Amino acid sequence: MFCLFFSPVTLEHYEAGMLLSGVGDAIAFKWEFEYSGPTIHQAVKELGGLKNITAKLPEWLVSDDTVLHLATAEALATGKEGEELLYEVAWRYKKGMEDMSGRAPGGSTIMGVQYLRPGQKDGYRIPYNSRSGGCGAAMRAMCIGLRYPKPEQLSTLVAVAVETGRMTHTHPTGFLGSVASALFAAYAIQRRPIMTWGLGLVNEACPVAREFVKTAGYAVKETERDWGYFTERWKWYLELRNLSSGTGPVPWPEQYGPAERDEVYKSFSWRGWGGSSGHDAPMIALDSLLGAGSDWEELMNRVAFHGGDSDSTAVIACCCWGLLYGTEGVPECNYKWLEYRGRLEKSAEKLYTLSH
Repeated sequence: MFCLFFSPVTLEHYEAGMLLSGVGDAIAFKWEFEYSGPTIHQAVKELGGLKNITAKLPEWLVSDDTVLHLATAEALATGKEGEELLYEVAWRYKKGMEDMSGRAPGGSTIMGVQYLRPGQKDGYRIPYNSRSGGCGAAMRAMCIGLRYPKPEQLSTLVAVAVETGRMTHTHPTGFLGSVASALFAAYAIQRRPIMTWGLGLVNEACPVAREFVKTAGYAVKETERDWGYFTERWKWYLELRNLSSGTGPVPWPEQYGPAERDEVYKSFSWRGWGGSSGHDAPMIALDSLLGAGSDWEELMNRVAFHGGDSDSTAVIACCCWGLLYGTEGVPECNYKWLEYRGRLEKSAEKLYTLSH
């Protein structure tokens, strides 16, 4: 199923996907630890609105999300495959952790990277951690979809997303978030209708991931034990949004402003902090893409300016939005001076070449 509304994917779409993921991250990161969406919206208003935000250092630095997304992207951009790629990713994650001053990396990410041993056999594997269901793997995986965007590459996309995700987040709720982010980016490139993305995750990608885990033979028992939560929550979400058949229409609440979205996102979440887990960061990203359409400001209102882990939801959604729409309608000041803009665009160029 393809959508004819979107123009064919070009290098500019790839560059926009990587660049805007960083923009969403940097702008949302300023309020990552603010609990109130209405408070954030008021702060944005006092700055003159989104169109008046010039995302540049020192005030608007990117978070750990973009640093590690770049680590994944630049590893993929080498063209390496299989275990050689996994060792490259592990090395770049360790290198990325040297660039975390003021960027607020999560606990599972910090601990997981400490265990990585890129130069040793199986050095990309870490001990199973039943508490590693956070969003740290989801926030850095979109570029996997840029590298493996074709429907026939699903098994490769899933394998890379699972293994790179498990470098820090061994719990399936964590690493399946990596699968979701990579998959949604690939779906954006495929021009697959957005209302089918969640169904594709549950019915197509998750079974492939489950079989891959069994085949890979690492932490199979623990993963099977903890598997159910991610898919159960996604099935619940699809029913909530009338997407169980992938057709919609989506029944939005009559009142759905910042305060109402905060409460809805809490209902998505594991412990009331919307976007902080592997299941609900891509869930809020998808919800925002469904509601915003091609309107950049509406996307940011929904995905970046909410109480919760807003930079992690924004980094995912804004990457997909850029892949769909490019930078059209995005104020130039939002991205012109973004930290690491050059690296983001260069990695996009290399991934575009490899994917074609």
